[in-house]
Amino acid sequence: MTDSSGGAAPLRVLVYSHDANTRAQVVRALGTRPHPDLPELEYVEVATAPVVIRRVEEGGIALAVLDGEATPVGGIGLAKQLRDEIDPCPPLLLLLGRLDDAWLASWSRADAAVPHPVDPFRLAEVAVPLLRRA
Repeated sequence: MTDSSGGAAPLRVLVYSHDANTRAQVVRALGTRPHPDLPELEYVEVATAPVVIRRVEEGGIALAVLDGEATPVGGIGLAKQLRDEIDPCPPLLLLLGRLDDAWLASWSRADAAVPHPVDPFRLAEVAVPLLRRA
């Protein structure tokens, strides 16, 4: 994909959490270019589940990072809903508050999961292969 100037168009990453600090942690952790062979990242920060669904339905999302601890709608259930109801669905990456919830990430059909608190190196390690699918 290229932009109007002939360069690679940015990849759009949706970041969902009711907590602005969590969204900011994800944006800071991935930065604008987590790997040299990827285009720059552009972020869509979302605080509510209905907006997540609408933005994913509109298309153009290369990766959705969903906070499993978000309230009132957690990212685990939201991931399941997106995967079940939207085709094509972008890759889904869950932020999990407890490692014991890893089985729920599998149930939700998310592509990957990383634990809270956000570790920039781990997040990039998991997100880069998902972004390469775009």
